Amino acid sequence: MSTENEGNEVSPAPSVPPAPPSAPSTADAGGTAGQDAGAGDTAAHVPPSDPHQPAAPTPGIAAPTPGTTAPTHPGATWPPQPPTTPAYAQDAGSHGTGGHGTGGHGAGGPEWGAGYQPAPMNPKSRKGGLIAAALAAALVAGGVGGGIGYWAAERNDSGTNSTTVAASDIPADLKRAPDSVAGIAAKALPSVVTIDAEGAGGEGGTGTGFVYDREGHILTNNHVVATAARGGRLSATFSDGKKYEAEVIGRAQGYDVAVLKLKNASGLTPLPLADSDKVAVGDATIAIGAPFGLSNTVTTGIVSAKNRPVASSDGGSTRSYMSALQTDASINPGNSGGPLLDARGAVIGVNSAIQSAGSGMDGQAGSIGLGFAIPINQAQRVAKQLIEKGEATYPMIGASVSIDETSREGGARITEQGAGGTEAIQPGGPADKAGLEPGDLITKLGDRAIDSGPTLISEIWTYRPGDTVKLTYERDGKEHTVDVTLGSKGEEK
Repeated sequence: MSTENEGNEVSPAPSVPPAPPSAPSTADAGGTAGQDAGAGDTAAHVPPSDPHQPAAPTPGIAAPTPGTTAPTHPGATWPPQPPTTPAYAQDAGSHGTGGHGTGGHGAGGPEWGAGYQPAPMNPKSRKGGLIAAALAAALVAGGVGGGIGYWAAERNDSGTNSTTVAASDIPADLKRAPDSVAGIAAKALPSVVTIDAEGAGGEGGTGTGFVYDREGHILTNNHVVATAARGGRLSATFSDGKKYEAEVIGRAQGYDVAVLKLKNASGLTPLPLADSDKVAVGDATIAIGAPFGLSNTVTTGIVSAKNRPVASSDGGSTRSYMSALQTDASINPGNSGGPLLDARGAVIGVNSAIQSAGSGMDGQAGSIGLGFAIPINQAQRVAKQLIEKGEATYPMIGASVSIDETSREGGARITEQGAGGTEAIQPGGPADKAGLEPGDLITKLGDRAIDSGPTLISEIWTYRPGDTVKLTYERDGKEHTVDVTLGSKGEEK
């Protein structure tokens, strides 16, 4: 007996009049039987239990033949609707609400039973014989199909009642290529740490960092360790569970970079650093971190954009600026300070910020596929300064500009007055020497277009103090280009 229709009630055959003496045409009987047998073969597919799949037809109601009108049934809806699936929040770099999609249902899928469907009535006298022959052929075909299905199950299950087929051809010692995501993650994870920061008042949070050198220095974000920088406690835990106390060696608030030093750690393996200037849009990326405290989480994506001007904040008055690498790898709260790797496993950036659509889990925003990382070339330059001097220096032009993140003017406008009533153009500074004046609209720095104050700051900070760069500005409707030698300033206290 066929197992495909177990539990599916089949409508009883209609009353059939006695067959006339003349036998039906074998061609007619064979054609009708072939159609019913085909339905039986199609029905051999039993779909898995899945809330996003249509429910099985109501017992006793046959599925409509494609191209026909759906049957009506009191109290029922056709096609059957899937059960409502609850939405679940999904965590991202900063906490957020994950999207919730609804499963689609394609039309014209396989039928889920070989329900009997009578042939159309024919006014000819031998109609009864045709119907009876078709019914008999359908029943025989169903029985043969069931027998074959049962025999196959017996062969594959070694005498059990299950129809599950074991994948016996997969090697027991499955090996993953070193350049696969699994291979890269396995090599990088031992060099990534989860950072627990606790302030003097007990406040704190979780972030990520990675081994920068064999001396025990850990590279991370400033906003990860800021709460513990004055009188607090820091610890770093590796993927193998080893935990070390740590101290802040130096931090740069504007760059959002910090360096820690592990206490009594040895045998560390630093992650290799790539050249972030050579990264291309579309390159594969791998992010490692502790989103929402879930340590050693690995996510993948691509480089979505380069030189993306980003002004971010840790919720306080401190702002940081970066000309960032944008990635769609999932980055959530707790990923901050973790490495963004390329397809070789080398670090191309330090994950630092996300753009979010709104608040989500615990009131924190989450990833929508817009993550931003400090290019490793800049982070490495700052880290060297922090290790050697304990503080970082910033290149500057000596002019005050509006920090509106969107500018309808298409540039960065030099303000009429500086912060705290100071002069907008620093006397004797780079901008002053280049002839810039309050009210000038800066539209280009080097070969980068400038559309706002944060964009200008982000681009300036990709250079070093002492570098000379071309600056384009507009004054009274006329465009001018000058050479500016960047000055230097220390960390603002």
